Amino acid sequence: MAMQTTPTAAPRRFIKLAKVKDYTSLSTSEIYRRIAAGTFPKQVKLGPKSSCFVESEVLAWCDQMASQREVA
Repeated sequence: MAMQTTPTAAPRRFIKLAKVKDYTSLSTSEIYRRIAAGTFPKQVKLGPKSSCFVESEVLAWCDQMASQREVA
């Protein structure tokens, strides 16, 4: 049975670590530190040697960080 999606829902995209680093400007080690601390979205395991991130979760994290800055 095929899954149906609503036309207004954005498609889920998986992105690799390099793209996450581009979006966040964080280093690999800092990303993994924040994942361990529970302050950054966890990876999705695609296979035994492949993992990725959900793009919308990473972008939401970026938006959250931007909203925390002080407005003068």
